[in-house]
Amino acid sequence: MASFKFLIFAAFFIALSFDVGLAARHLQQLPPSVPKFPKPTLPPLPSVPTLPQPTLPTNPSLPNATVPPLPSLPTVPKVALPPLPNIPTIPTIPTIPSIPFLSSPPGN
Repeated sequence: MASFKFLIFAAFFIALSFDVGLAARHLQQLPPSVPKFPKPTLPPLPSVPTLPQPTLPTNPSLPNATVPPLPSLPTVPKVALPPLPNIPTIPTIPTIPSIPFLSSPPGN
C-alpha cells in the first residue's frame, strides 16, 4: 500500500515538473511585453523666497607684529679623526683535490 502511494506521488511530481518546464519554455519564447503606465502629472514646485542677506561685522585689523630674529647657533670645532687601522687579510685555504669516483668493473 505504501509503495502504491509513493508511485502515485512520484507520478504526480513528474507530471507537475513536466508542466512547469513546458510553461517556462513557452515564457522564454514570448517577446517581452512592458506594460504602459500613464505618466503622472506633478504639481509645479513652489518658488523659494529670497531671504535678506545679513550684514557681517568687519574684523578689526591686528597690528603687524615684528618677529625677533632667531639666535645663531654656536659653531662646533671640527675634530679630525685618526685613520682606521688596516684589517689583516684572511689567509686562503687551499682546496683539496677531489677523488674521481671509481666504478666497479662490469660483472660477467
